[in-house]
Amino acid sequence: MPDQPTTPDERLKQEFNRWAEEGEGEKMERHHLDITEKTIRIMDMRPGERVLDLGCGAGWATRLLARLVADGPEGFGQVVGIDVSDEMIRRARAGSKDFENILYAWGSAQEIPWEENFFDKMLSVESFYYYADQDHALQEIYRVMAPHGRLFILINLYRDNPYSLQWVDKLKVPVHVRSEAEYIEMLKRHKFEKVEARRIPDDTPTPDDYQTKSFHSLEDLRAFKEVGALLLMASKPDQRSQAPGHAIY
Repeated sequence: MPDQPTTPDERLKQEFNRWAEEGEGEKMERHHLDITEKTIRIMDMRPGERVLDLGCGAGWATRLLARLVADGPEGFGQVVGIDVSDEMIRRARAGSKDFENILYAWGSAQEIPWEENFFDKMLSVESFYYYADQDHALQEIYRVMAPHGRLFILINLYRDNPYSLQWVDKLKVPVHVRSEAEYIEMLKRHKFEKVEARRIPDDTPTPDDYQTKSFHSLEDLRAFKEVGALLLMASKPDQRSQAPGHAIY
């Protein structure tokens, strides 16, 4: 019998490797493109910026970001995609061969394999609620972000959208279900500034013959999309992080 995963990250790796093999990484682009494109417009991407796509999956959002930061007066912008699933990373690399400014790394949000004070902006789409220790993940995000760097966390699963709770029991890995207020308090507790949140509705039409396994009814799916995803935004203050006392890359 195959070895059972012994840590939360190993459990996530196993589950999202299965997702990758079933083509779910590519499906995420269809499911989340509308809200992600709206978020990227809010991010106000600039050529030359260095960006982290945390929980990048098959790399579809990474490629959207890479097109926006390529060449600029501050140099050649770079996007780094990191995911706990090595199979997702393999697929992301295969789909990004035409990009010179993308680098993918297999790694965990609990121990981001990158140097301190590097990223101007950070995006995480539909992955933050999977992180076993969200407090530690925020410490790591803070560490790798540059002073004045901006983070953008986009999640569809949160307590203030009751329709999203319908698919929690269908997931095969644990998730956090918190409210907007709880997330705002968490970000402030980790010394982030300019913390704010907004709702990002999904305006893609839902056909009358659409089959859903995640919601009780088509009406609930439409209501879920109308309430929208939660976008959390915050800034790192003008402060440089010290290197951790252990090797991370």
